[in-house]
Amino acid sequence: MLHQIVSKPLISFIIPAFNEAKLLPETLAGIRRAADVLTVRNVAWEIVVCDNNSTDDTARIAEQHGARVVFEKVNQISRARNTGASIAAGDWFVFIDADSVPPGGLLEEMCDAMDSGRIVGGGAIMTMDAELHWFWMLWLRMWNRTSQLMKWAAGSFVYARADAFKAVGGFPLDCYTGEELVLSQKLKRWGRSRQLTFRILTGHPLKTSARKINLYSKTELLKTLFFSIFLYPFVRKRRGFWFMWYDGRR
Repeated sequence: MLHQIVSKPLISFIIPAFNEAKLLPETLAGIRRAADVLTVRNVAWEIVVCDNNSTDDTARIAEQHGARVVFEKVNQISRARNTGASIAAGDWFVFIDADSVPPGGLLEEMCDAMDSGRIVGGGAIMTMDAELHWFWMLWLRMWNRTSQLMKWAAGSFVYARADAFKAVGGFPLDCYTGEELVLSQKLKRWGRSRQLTFRILTGHPLKTSARKINLYSKTELLKTLFFSIFLYPFVRKRRGFWFMWYDGRR
């Protein structure tokens, strides 16, 4: 079993999961290992998994690993994250993808930011769980740099004050990907009027899966990259353009 909550949790880890039976066990176990640093600090925590209409054993696996499970029938990442947040009890929400594992140092760094009283939320830079072709490694480095400069959180790891998240309306429902960028902007505006900043954590990168690069062809990957860079405002509401997130390939 995961960490047993003996008091109201300070931190709620929220995982949107669509057909994630293959990688979810390692993610849940990885959060449990990393959360040892929270236990040392006497920080209570919980894990919430939103089963986003999966057809595999995602929900059963999440329950077996001690997570609280909620169901969202509409297959959309924004909705899954918001539905998970709707039952989360923490003062802080930490959204983690089902194929990503935070190191303990990242959670320690995040807690320091939270304890400062000057943060509304933020994200973290990323690393991959496998060595990739130089083009994708360059793209990852470029994203990490852009994330720091623009203060945009990557969807694989977003943390936010629960009151701020609720006040801005959570993740937007008018897009099928990129919702973390919209949320980042909304949280920055909310925090600015309260002298709170949005911080990207850089000391301990989040480890996320390189599976999409292995599952999809070069043509599919480059097409999605093109949509993201040049056409996003025009196609963000059209699920078919974002097949890499919704076709169930795992």
